[in-house]
Amino acid sequence: MKLSVIDAGNFKLDGGAMFGVVPKTIWNRYIPADENNLCNFKMRCLLVDEGDRVTLIDTGMGDKQAERWQGFYFRNGDGELRKSIKEAGYELSQITDVILSHLHFDHCGGAVMREGEELKPTFPNAKYWVHSAHFHSATHPNPREKATFLHENIMPLQEAGQLHFIDKEDHGFSEAWTFEFIDGHTEKMILPFIRFRDKNILFGADLIPTYAHVHVPYVMSYDVAPLLSMNEKERYLKKMVEEDILLFFDHDVEHEMCKIEWTEKGYRAKDAGKLRDFISL
Repeated sequence: MKLSVIDAGNFKLDGGAMFGVVPKTIWNRYIPADENNLCNFKMRCLLVDEGDRVTLIDTGMGDKQAERWQGFYFRNGDGELRKSIKEAGYELSQITDVILSHLHFDHCGGAVMREGEELKPTFPNAKYWVHSAHFHSATHPNPREKATFLHENIMPLQEAGQLHFIDKEDHGFSEAWTFEFIDGHTEKMILPFIRFRDKNILFGADLIPTYAHVHVPYVMSYDVAPLLSMNEKERYLKKMVEEDILLFFDHDVEHEMCKIEWTEKGYRAKDAGKLRDFISL
């Protein structure tokens, strides 16, 4: 097995929205806001090569949206999904599977690309995996999430016959993979666990998007059920400590991964750094 970190670029979100009821005087020490109260976040994906199967987890927001729409989120940085995959040594046609943790635009937008006037799956030979209940939520959205579930990010996958439900089909992933599902951030978000040699890795998705969000009360205003998010976070933090699981961050600009430890002040990130700092690639 080979792991590659894929950089799909940076974007900015309101710091208050990302930290919920936590005062700015506290969270601003971890991820400083600019003059517009916006904080910079990464869109980080993970590529898992098992030889006969090359799986990408999440895709960032992509670049097919109108420039005005992109401007709302202040895209920045050198990262770009397709470029990063090629820099890792892969062609788009080599990707066999794409796990979409959920269908919010910053996690699935890169799954579909624009070619002229046509929208088509970015990875022509890949199966795209989501939870069936989450797909239903995304295509019949509640008012809170409607703006983040974009038709153009989702329906071209189904129309191409490449959308699959990880809870309904025999997905055939190896024993190195385990999938669990949580509901605090959005209904049935996928949490992929990967066994890499002697290490266990959790792709944290939006359960714990940055090292600053390890603190249990630090949950996003975007979450549909914040109290449930806190309960889920505490449960998985406990699991990470007890089972020595490494946490992979999708939105932290500086840190790709960390260990979790229990302290007298609660769960905290330990030794946050690059993926290569924790595992031999």
